Amino acid sequence: MNISAWSIRNPIPTIVLFLILTLAGWLGFTRLEIDDIPNIDIASVSVTVTRQGAGPAELESQVTKIIEDAVASLDNLDTITSTVNDGISSTVIDFDLGTDNDRATNDVRNAIDQIRQDLPGDINDPIIRRLAFSGAPVVTYAVRSPTQSVAALSDLVDRVIGRELLSVAGVAQIDRIGGVDREIRVNLRPERLNALGITATEVNNQIRNFNINLPGGRVDLSSGESNIRTLGSAATVDTLSQYEIVLPQGGSVPLNSLGMVIDDFGEQRTLAQFNNEPVVAFSVLRSTGSRVVEVESGVNAKIAQLEQTVLPEDVSLELIVTRANDVRDSYQATIDTLIIGAILTVITVGCFLRDWRPTLITAMTLPLSIIPTFAVMYWFDYTLNGITLLALALAVGILVDDAIVEIENIQCHIDMGKPPKQAALEASAEIGLAVVATTATIVAVFIPVAFMGGVPGQFFQPFGVVVSVSVMFSTLVARTMTNVMGAYLLKPRHDVDPESQRPAHALRHSRVTQRLPLYRWVLHWCLSHRVFTLLLAIAFFFSTLQLVPLIPKGLFSSGDTGLSTVQVELPPGSTLAETETVSQRLTNLLLEHPATASVLTTVGRSGSDQGQGNSAVNTAKLYVNLQPKQERTQSQQEFEAELRQAFQMIPGTRISFQSQGGGGGSKDLSVILQSENADALLQAANTLEQQMRD
Repeated sequence: MNISAWSIRNPIPTIVLFLILTLAGWLGFTRLEIDDIPNIDIASVSVTVTRQGAGPAELESQVTKIIEDAVASLDNLDTITSTVNDGISSTVIDFDLGTDNDRATNDVRNAIDQIRQDLPGDINDPIIRRLAFSGAPVVTYAVRSPTQSVAALSDLVDRVIGRELLSVAGVAQIDRIGGVDREIRVNLRPERLNALGITATEVNNQIRNFNINLPGGRVDLSSGESNIRTLGSAATVDTLSQYEIVLPQGGSVPLNSLGMVIDDFGEQRTLAQFNNEPVVAFSVLRSTGSRVVEVESGVNAKIAQLEQTVLPEDVSLELIVTRANDVRDSYQATIDTLIIGAILTVITVGCFLRDWRPTLITAMTLPLSIIPTFAVMYWFDYTLNGITLLALALAVGILVDDAIVEIENIQCHIDMGKPPKQAALEASAEIGLAVVATTATIVAVFIPVAFMGGVPGQFFQPFGVVVSVSVMFSTLVARTMTNVMGAYLLKPRHDVDPESQRPAHALRHSRVTQRLPLYRWVLHWCLSHRVFTLLLAIAFFFSTLQLVPLIPKGLFSSGDTGLSTVQVELPPGSTLAETETVSQRLTNLLLEHPATASVLTTVGRSGSDQGQGNSAVNTAKLYVNLQPKQERTQSQQEFEAELRQAFQMIPGTRISFQSQGGGGGSKDLSVILQSENADALLQAANTLEQQMRD
């Protein structure tokens, strides 16, 4: 059945169909979330084991190798990567693309449970977690107060702010940066222990045994049943200090007679500074499948609510780092490009057709092709990100091709003296196969992109689908609505003689050449010099191929996000104070640069670093917020290149900018040396590093 002829004879159902498609597309557009990249599911699981005081050699032989052997037999395994530092072993298990992430996590957890008895008894329980591709912090806030102590602010983040923010949809984890952890410390006096003949271990065991609440079963009473609990946990520090410690020779003494019991905080292993001023900060991590902008909006709304209801008046929260602004700017820039492209397309068509009626019909095909595509995107659970919007922007120029061909052919038949409805019927039948062939060719080019392998295939699947779907909708529009509008809106031209009865293609060629004399001259010259024209085209083709090696390669380009991350590593054994000194020096160096707006410094371990081998106090990260693009003369890449030279003036420290183009990777290039001989490996690594420095 000729769908074009049916649409022309039955315009009402055709119009209703596209009203429904447009409404569905608009509803889908309003429900689509804004994100930076498409959602991808890469199965990756980490296993983290901590053992206080253990060296890397002991952890490798007693923990890491046992874990690697346990997971080596799992299905769809790709790679196993382990990092061993003092007191911590981290193993990352990567699975093949397409492996279900939840199943992979359960398989790893089951494998670790089976070998738990083979691991040393004094290790902490292994932490098994799924690594999400979107695991970078969404926002980072600094908590400030002129009157509250660091301990009070830390407790406020842990007990109040963190718990409230976890109720926001899409929030997976709250990581406190800096601050201290509360501890009840018992400082024993050695002379008292010696005098009473008791050791610190015995005192510790007794405190552990009696400072605990235990279930005691249940009892049947005449009125019913009641549970029994043994309450031994001290409610206050004073109560704990009065506990009786049993002596080996008999008798007992209160705990406070053996030392001091104080409400204090533990050893500080992390700290945070904002522009070299100490602060307590926290980062918000989103869950897999959630959107950056959605999570950031929910967190900001909850923060505003907390400031009005829960937080003390002297406590202020300042937004330091956010990834959502860059996502919003990228989304808005792409939408603007899409709109401008559509407008320029309509203007270009108008310049060629020189008639408002066919130009209006052609312009109507753009929204009728693009808007229903949003319904398909919503159905496939896509987001409005750089990839899908790029696909729509690319397809804008393609979407009007079929409509232009249909309208031009209908107009030519009208100019031959036929009534518009008859002209639409004959013209649509005449050119239908060519229109469908054009669409099939474009789909054949783009749909294979949706089946690419590897990580790029995960990203560009939405690209191929969106382009193909929008082009197919444009063909549906061209074969139905375009012909309907052409049959009822187009009119005969007054400057064309219908008595000539010239063929449609001849009328089309005549009008184009008459309106564009330069095109007519170029066309005539090329047809008169066919061999030279062919040689020129071949030469142009091969000359462009010479430019291919000059084009940068990579999955992502290093865009100007306005946020640079500096990684700092001091030699092993460096103290927290030494790392802080170097970080302050770096902060001063960065703040002196006119492109820098603010610097957030984190020294030591943050929650997002746990399990990644970045837990030592000799490491730090500096988050550098740059001035808005319009207020600085340098791009982010130029800023980083200039600062790299200045960083070389700080000796004994490894300083590097985190790569912006690798989805959160640490560096642009990593060189891995492998050997069973640790001494030879270390010697080769040092030699290679020295040669690369030269």
